Amino acid sequence: MKIETFKVERWMNDYEDDAVYNLGETCIDSLTIGELLELAGENVDQYLINLKDKRLTYSHIFGSPEFTSGVAGLYKDLKGENIIPTHGAVGANNMVINSLIESTDNMVSVMPTYQQHYSIPRAIGAEVRILQLRPENDFLPDLEELKSLVDSNTKMITINNPNNPTGSWISREIMEEISEIARKVGAYVLSDEVYRGISEDGSYMESIVDIYEKGISVGSMSKIFSLAGLRMGWIATKDKDALHACLEHRDYDTISCGAIDDTLASLALANKDKIFERNAKILKKNREILDKWVNETEGVHYLKPVAGTTALVYYDLDMPSYELCIRLIKEKGLLFTPGAAFEMEGAVRIGYAFDSKLLKEGLDKFTEFLEENR
Repeated sequence: MKIETFKVERWMNDYEDDAVYNLGETCIDSLTIGELLELAGENVDQYLINLKDKRLTYSHIFGSPEFTSGVAGLYKDLKGENIIPTHGAVGANNMVINSLIESTDNMVSVMPTYQQHYSIPRAIGAEVRILQLRPENDFLPDLEELKSLVDSNTKMITINNPNNPTGSWISREIMEEISEIARKVGAYVLSDEVYRGISEDGSYMESIVDIYEKGISVGSMSKIFSLAGLRMGWIATKDKDALHACLEHRDYDTISCGAIDDTLASLALANKDKIFERNAKILKKNREILDKWVNETEGVHYLKPVAGTTALVYYDLDMPSYELCIRLIKEKGLLFTPGAAFEMEGAVRIGYAFDSKLLKEGLDKFTEFLEENR
């Protein structure tokens, strides 16, 4: 099966190791194992001593009860039986689309979004209809345009909430409208919710599975839990047909997730409030740093992100984003992600949720570059 080059992942693979100032990183400041254990109130030395006796056989095939119930607790009304563990959210998206989409279907994908949502169905042979998100609409779906793209052969609508790369957030009211559009044609709504969980005001962030009976949520331990190294993700849905289809495919490409990954992820889920408290402070501080820089820097502008860990920042140089980002990494040691990797030219994606000092230094390097190239 031929598939398009995954632009974001190829970019990171090619340039991330060269970065002095990595503002391409999208995870909230990653935890060490020791930091996780300390947050969880564990005796670090004793926990690691006990861990050495864990037998490295296949883990729970369908995920440990601790993991699946922990994930279910991130939603309003789910049980462990509604959760399918996967190898990261990337494995979850791949599994859902390959399990439910056929070459005779059409589907609607927002743009910009994570490239899996349009490149995988295209590779399958399905018709992909793009719903463009625009800054004048706060990078939120235009519901009238969505209605025009959906017909009786539409199998799925995919959204990315919070959105990567813009940091926009689709409210419950808009999600209800999207669900009603999907309901009229019997379509699934796949919501990539990998950045969901930490809101600006500390309130619960609604999921598509809270709203729509054929809603499918994808999440992971990577972004808001700061544990990308565990490679643990999940599919969450109440739809029995979708669960069955995904489990049928899962036997071919997953079998089970790692035993230690499951153990540490379960510990993090049991202590999610402590992790979220830590990470909410990082997000708040770094959003303020980014916003101050944008407001004070000539030649850049953006729609301020309200959720997630990324922002799409536009610049005024007459330079394609790939050229700009290659020059930044070579001349300044600064890693952004080209907007063109999301089919959005004249902009860069900035990940702002890592180290605050590094964020400030990296943004200063970009200021230098802008001044040198005007």
